[in-house]
Amino acid sequence: MPYISIPWDLIDSFIMDVFSGYGIPEEDARICADVLLESDRRGIESHGLNRLKPIYLDRIKENIQSPVTLFEVIKEGPATAVVDGHDGMGQVVGVKSMRMAIAKAKRHGLGMVAATNSTHYGIAGYYATMATEEGCIGITGTNARPSIAPTFGIDNMLGTNPLTFGIPTDEPFDFVLDCATSIVQRGTIEAWARNGLSTPEGTVIEEDGSPMTDSEEILTALVKGTAALAPLGGIGEELAGYKGYGYATVVEILCSALQNGLFMKGLTGVGEDGGKRKFHLGHFFIAIDVEAFIPLEVFKKTAGDILRALRNSRKAPGHDRIYTAGEKEYLAWMERKDTGVLVNEGVQRELAAIRDELGLTRYRFPFED
Repeated sequence: MPYISIPWDLIDSFIMDVFSGYGIPEEDARICADVLLESDRRGIESHGLNRLKPIYLDRIKENIQSPVTLFEVIKEGPATAVVDGHDGMGQVVGVKSMRMAIAKAKRHGLGMVAATNSTHYGIAGYYATMATEEGCIGITGTNARPSIAPTFGIDNMLGTNPLTFGIPTDEPFDFVLDCATSIVQRGTIEAWARNGLSTPEGTVIEEDGSPMTDSEEILTALVKGTAALAPLGGIGEELAGYKGYGYATVVEILCSALQNGLFMKGLTGVGEDGGKRKFHLGHFFIAIDVEAFIPLEVFKKTAGDILRALRNSRKAPGHDRIYTAGEKEYLAWMERKDTGVLVNEGVQRELAAIRDELGLTRYRFPFED
């Protein structure tokens, strides 16, 4: 399916107008647009424009997500806080929470904020990078709709629950490890379905334990609870799938138990009557001030030396390069910064339809020429 590039300034202005058109206040719309497009800047298309309509706009329309975010601090200590997002925009909850965590870390060495009653907050790496840009180590996670089966199980119980780290370095890019605790995440399967691609065998299992590969059928089955994603490592214990299962559980606990929030099957987004309901997701955000331990520049050089040593180690036959986390995303931005965001045909149609729906007649996209 052909991709077309849209200039960054054009798509940024358009997304701002779209979010504003859906009732999101200007300051919050700026946050939401930046988080959304950062996914595409980093080459993470599964969480970028692909999700504008189905994850954000449609949910606002369906009244299961509020365009206005009431960010309420319900408990606070010198280095900690619990906040309630009141089912507003997850990106706004995420940015404000990490800002709090960083401010607390700068005063006390470490800050942690737990959020409840939130919604999908986009790429977790965005918030980890907020911390690295302030000379902190950033850690964040979020729970999500049940997708992952526990080792030796077939029920989708846990979300894809990323456990994400950002570490400042002396290189042009920081170390940012942002990945789901499943082999593949729901957003990637959505992108495959949108592009008519199959899901690799061994990443999704049916109720009888057999693999599923039809991406459209998988998405339907995940919602019905008749299919589940395999955790990192895969099905069973032979390839250590219990490790991914364990890390997914860590994130689930930290995103619910600290906030007395919902978890696992409570996050399906489906009510007892089968209708859609609010998700009430939980997140956590940790910032650690490097200067509380050692001068930042010394830390950044050591971190950089570690990454350079890894990349300069011997290569496997047939490979001429080793990457470290955050490098491919940096390279994607270097490639895209002057050309714009890549958009497939499905998203092209959605953008045009959203424009027409909101009457944003001043916009014309390159794919329409």
